[in-house]
Amino acid sequence: MRDESRPRDSRDPSHHGAEPDDLQPRTATHAGLDRHVVGYSQEVFSVQVGKPIVTAHRLTKRFGTFTAVDAIDFRVNAGECVAFLGPNGAGKSSTMRMIYCASPVTEGELYVDGLDVKREARQVKSLIGVVPQESNLDPDLTVRNNLLTYARYFDIPKKVAEQRADEALALFQLTEKAKASVDTLSGGMQRRLTIARALINRPRLIVLDEPTTGLDPQARHLVWTKLRQLKDAGATMLLTTHYMEEAARLADRVIIMDRGTILAEGTPAALVETYVGHSVLELRIDREENGPLVEELAGWGIDFEATDDAVYVFERNGNAPAPKSAVREALRRPATLEDVFLRLAGRSLQE
Repeated sequence: MRDESRPRDSRDPSHHGAEPDDLQPRTATHAGLDRHVVGYSQEVFSVQVGKPIVTAHRLTKRFGTFTAVDAIDFRVNAGECVAFLGPNGAGKSSTMRMIYCASPVTEGELYVDGLDVKREARQVKSLIGVVPQESNLDPDLTVRNNLLTYARYFDIPKKVAEQRADEALALFQLTEKAKASVDTLSGGMQRRLTIARALINRPRLIVLDEPTTGLDPQARHLVWTKLRQLKDAGATMLLTTHYMEEAARLADRVIIMDRGTILAEGTPAALVETYVGHSVLELRIDREENGPLVEELAGWGIDFEATDDAVYVFERNGNAPAPKSAVREALRRPATLEDVFLRLAGRSLQE
């Protein structure tokens, strides 16, 4: 049997349902940061770390008779990066759109930096930088002019806008493309430009809706690097993603949604430990051997999940013994957020 497990850091005492106040606030440090991130952090991230930036209580969104978001509660504190995970149709994007005032709240309460999104939408929009799921850059403008035009929506003086645009382009390694047409940029460059644009108004909150979907691995890792720099400088970020690795790399906390409700919430490490354990033993089997193996594992009294061609044993207290039933292949590997996601949201495709 192959064993790909590695020692895990089990120091995180968090558990499902822990309030954000239980988290230790992160102190922003400028050591090793890009100088453009340092300048941005000194101007914006002076807000008290740990202060609630987003507060939702029984937040609900309906489209006709369909409930996309069903009375959810959550908080995002200053200096945190919180990731929303969930299958298509889980309600992640609907939640984000209510936060940045692109879609009205049906019921419940939603506050951004103390402002009620129902009554103070204009002020809320001025505090948020949005990276939408689909690119909405202006193809008729150059790269730099996309940023300058966007700055006008916030009444930013011309000289200030030019300085911020140049800083944002430098941060996302787009300075050499400043005079280029947007249409000539690769998908990764366009995504970086969209994130750069979201920083123009010096937002208190950055909302990223699937920021790296469709990017190749190199472009994705570059975006992650820049987002980590912003996070380390004290940025408050709220993101939705389908990439478990993205959530594990960037998020302080993860909120898992399905069918409009919140299934679980916690740090990546705490979620893995709570719902899966330290490692997973994958047993590949022939379909006709499923019954005997499942019966044997049930007799062990351990946690497992069976599919048509595999059985997943979730190891919490040491390694499980090798089964006596016929197994085509066995692999032991570290438990991941993907295991948590599949356990909670299910393995079947939802459309």
